[in-house]
Amino acid sequence: MLDTVNAGPAQKSAQLGWTGVVRFLHLAPRAFLPMRAAEAVTLVAGKGIEGDRYMIGNEEGFYSHKPEEGRQVTLFELETLAALKRDAGIELGPEEHRRNVTVEGVPLNHLVGRRFWLGETLLEATRLSVPCRHIEEITGKAIFDPLINRSGLNCRILQGGIVRVGDIVLNAA
Repeated sequence: MLDTVNAGPAQKSAQLGWTGVVRFLHLAPRAFLPMRAAEAVTLVAGKGIEGDRYMIGNEEGFYSHKPEEGRQVTLFELETLAALKRDAGIELGPEEHRRNVTVEGVPLNHLVGRRFWLGETLLEATRLSVPCRHIEEITGKAIFDPLINRSGLNCRILQGGIVRVGDIVLNAA
């Protein structure tokens, strides 16, 4: 009985039951540079974010020696920043987590393998981001362990466009 799933209306409703919002946008043209806040960024399908260190063809990021098509844009949950402060006593600003887009109300860990709308752009979540010791070096904060399983989401850009702070994030299913 529990080994089968009934994809009835209640389950479909539950899958579509979230709507999120873009709260912050950041990019950095090179590794080790501070993340720069932006009100809008341009996502290029199959490439990345214009002006960012990991845009395919212009890679200048810390992990550029490990190119990955599924890391064209990275997202992070605003809720994780609150949890870090609450659970570990660590204040981390949206510019410090080194991801491009900070969202609120989006269940990032549940989106791997799914498509969703980020403003007018269509993304496919490829895998969860993993924390690295490099971020501790940059921030000077012991955030590696608290960010395990909460370090964001890597995505491929299927349909490019402009993403703005305040844009809606929706499931594409």
